[in-house]
This record gives sequence, C-alpha cells and structure tokens, in this order.
Amino acid sequence: MPARSDANPDLTDASRGERLQRVLADAGVASRRKCEDLIENGHVTVNGERVTALPAWADPETDRIEVDGRPIPRAKPRHLYIMLNKPQRTLTAAADEPGSNRRTVVDLVDHPLAPRLFPVGRLDYDTTGLLILTNDGELANRLTHPRFGVPKTYRAKVAGVLDEAALRELERGIYLAERKSGETVGAKRTSHVELAVYRHERDATIIDITLREGRNRQVRRMLAAVELPVKKLERIAIGPVELKGVARGDWRELGAGEVKALRRAAADARTDGSATGGGGRATSGPRGGKKPNPKKGAPKKPGSSCRSGSKQGQKRPKNHEEAPPESAKIKRRSVKNAINRAAQDGRD
Repeated sequence: MPARSDANPDLTDASRGERLQRVLADAGVASRRKCEDLIENGHVTVNGERVTALPAWADPETDRIEVDGRPIPRAKPRHLYIMLNKPQRTLTAAADEPGSNRRTVVDLVDHPLAPRLFPVGRLDYDTTGLLILTNDGELANRLTHPRFGVPKTYRAKVAGVLDEAALRELERGIYLAERKSGETVGAKRTSHVELAVYRHERDATIIDITLREGRNRQVRRMLAAVELPVKKLERIAIGPVELKGVARGDWRELGAGEVKALRRAAADARTDGSATGGGGRATSGPRGGKKPNPKKGAPKKPGSSCRSGSKQGQKRPKNHEEAPPESAKIKRRSVKNAINRAAQDGRD
C-alpha cells in the first residue's frame, strides 16, 4: 500500500540529509523540477516506502532510493565550503570531548550536511574570526599544511606600543618551544612574518600579522615574547579570502569564485615552503639567506679574522653567519624563555 512521506517521520526530518528532489537531480535522474513531479506522482520510494508528498529528505549514502523500482545512480559526494565568523568561547571541533558540553563551531552551522563538516585548521577557544568548514579533505590539507604556505592574517589588539625593536624581532623570528607527546623537545625559530600597524589607541596597538605556519598559540606566544600581551585576537583572512559580510556567530557558503581563489592559493606551493598565497608576492621565509664563502686565498684585512680581545690569528668560523657573542647570549636566552613558556599549549 502506498505510503506518504508524512506517514514516515524520518523522511520529514530535515536533519537526516538533503531534499529528496535534489538527491535525485544530483544523481542525474532529471531536472529538479521534473524530480518533484516524479515524487508527487508516486514514482519514488525510499527504503521501500513510497513518497508522494514534499518536502521530504533523504541521505543518499545510507538510504535505498529507487525510481520506478530501479536504484538511482550513486552521486559523487557534494563538496561544501562554509565561512564562519567564529565567536568567543566556542570550540574548534566537530564535537566536544565526552563529558563536556561546550559549544562547537559545527553547532553554529544550520545546514543538512553540517554533520559531515570539519573545521580547516584551528582557532583558540577565545579567538574569533574567519574559520572555514568543509568536507573536502584534499583542500583542507593544502590550506593547513605548512608545505603549501597559505598565509593566514590575524588582527591583534595588544597592550602597549609596538616599537621598531619589537617589530624587527618579530619579523626576524621568535624561538618557540616545540612539544611532542606532552614533552618539550627543544625550541625552533618561527618563519618570517609580515606585520603592519592597523591603528594606534591610547594604551594599545592594533596590528595585522600574517604567517604561513600554524604552531601552538603562535600569534599569542610571539607577541608575549616581546612583552606585548594580546587583549583580543581575530583572524581576518585565509589566503585571498577575507572575512566580510558575516556577523559574529553567523555563516554562509563560499562563492564559486572564492573556492577557486583558495584552490589557486593552495596550488602555489614552493619547494621551500613559501607561497604566493592568492596572487601576492612570494615571500621567502626568514631573512638573510646563505652568503657565498669568500674565495680561497683572498687577502685578509688586518684583524678581520679575530674580534677585539681575542687571540691574534684566530681562524674565522667556517660558518661566517655565526652570531657574535652578545647575539649568541640573546639567542640562548630566547630559547630558554621559549622552553619555559612551553606549558602554553593549544593552537591559534
């Protein structure tokens, strides 16, 4: 006996999948309008039950959908790309840990495919701004892996004034502790970043910082290293895609042009880990590339092979980019401070 969709509460539940006429159209059965006619005229069954009323929803991955007794072709999974303006106190994950009840970014997306989405990269629990959610694993990997060097831009409000010395130190790179399996295993200098002062306030500075790696709480830790604690942090761009037209806590699907621009930025990988990042000028990592060694036998200026207070005739180090004693002390102190800050975990 024919059954109407409203007799089966599963098929009237919008959270169970996509609209049935869209599933049929995506499978190549007919146009969406024609598929609506097929449903209303009783030609379509879902799990053996005839559907004659709309709206109705189905999951092409789990439901058996037939038209006049013939199973529909399995459609390729549709990729979805969501821009979310993440609010504070929201977990960047598809689900919270068992026993916890924190709001997640997926909870904010009211879309039939939301259960299949996952966030691209991470934002700290109290960091706000641009987050992309998708079910496209390949693009997600390219946007997050440091090898592809897709730039992410953050706007940070810091207490105090960003002076020239702090600016140069940040651009040159800060030593941050590296942790594996919960243990500190040393420290590593951050790659070159781009900084710009967005606005000066009475007792704070708002700066834009662009980086191409995603280490643990990197922005906050770098700024803390130059005694500029972060008061607010927001991500405003990923590659060429900027956070625009989406209120805090809201979302929208990315347009075809935005997805294409992201793919182009992610494809601009270089062997040294840098990228053009959406049409911008390629950036090469830390300043000061390797200098060529001086020619053998070249005459040396008096005193050029030793520093003040050292023995006359001391050989110049083989690696003549080796830091002078004072710089070496600063470097060691920076590494030590980085290790002491290793307990600050998470991700920006």
